[in-house]
Amino acid sequence: MTSDKWSPEPGNIVLIPLPPYSPELSAMENVWDYLRANKLSAGVWDSYDEILNACCEAWNWFAHDPDRIRSIGTREWTTVNL
Repeated sequence: MTSDKWSPEPGNIVLIPLPPYSPELSAMENVWDYLRANKLSAGVWDSYDEILNACCEAWNWFAHDPDRIRSIGTREWTTVNL
């Protein structure tokens, strides 16, 4: 198998290709939108290290809140209903 090919998917999974640019479909983009709007938008930093520290603090705050992660990252169309 080469790096540009996927292994065959099982018969019960359908892979849906995403458009080349689709940030609204990316859970990570939604996370960063949330952090920018709620934790990083009111700050003014004087150095790169301060920016980095603010981002780390925001990320750690977010990472310790599984309910918030679930609410931002879950999409109805990705749910498996049996």
